[in-house]
Amino acid sequence: MYPKEMVSPMRAELSQVGFQELYTTAEVENAIKAEGTTLVVVNSVCGCAARNARPGAKMSLEGVKKPDHIVTVFAGVDKEAVDAARQHMFPFPPSSPSIALFKNGELVHMLERHHIEGRPAELIAENLKEAYAEFC
Repeated sequence: MYPKEMVSPMRAELSQVGFQELYTTAEVENAIKAEGTTLVVVNSVCGCAARNARPGAKMSLEGVKKPDHIVTVFAGVDKEAVDAARQHMFPFPPSSPSIALFKNGELVHMLERHHIEGRPAELIAENLKEAYAEFC
């Protein structure tokens, strides 16, 4: 588990733009199974990937089409919520950071760490916007 002081700024980067932080299995289940589309960001302290994942996720919301719900869980901190979210991301292996788009409870788009690491936030945002255009 990472210290609260370490992850607070990383949490705030998403929550300040409207991402709902989830901490329990029930919260994750309710969010993913909600009607419409739900974007789930598995946040992380990883500087090499998460530093672009968070801005990419935020920038992806600047378009006309966007998910109905935006939520986040924090790897290495919110174990229960992360485990619950990852169960819905099967068959993709656990990775953090990662970003998943669900429609009516079904996984329709997934960005794993290897899709995020080494890519600029703008490219991550563009990938997500393309998914929104198709599914939202």
